[in-house]
Amino acid sequence: MRIYAYILVMAGVSYLIRALPVTIFRKPIKSPFIRSFLYYVPYVTLAVMTFPAILRATQSPLSGAAALVVGVAAAWLGADLFKTAVSCCVVVFILELFVG
Repeated sequence: MRIYAYILVMAGVSYLIRALPVTIFRKPIKSPFIRSFLYYVPYVTLAVMTFPAILRATQSPLSGAAALVVGVAAAWLGADLFKTAVSCCVVVFILELFVG
């Protein structure tokens, strides 16, 4: 019986998150600060969920941190997603094979 209450609360919260902005903000948002804030919310949310997983997905946090540095550097230098992912996997493989 409690599971139905949980599902009902989750449905209500999900509905409110989607319905409140439509009812509150009827006019276009003109503030550049609020517009830029709303623009970056999905990226920040994804980063907050992904960053801890990068460090915990490997056997040692050192290999995860090294892969993070290599991945950021590869992306910064213009590597596509496949090359970036492969370089991170190679770094983790080598570090975990020899270091720990």
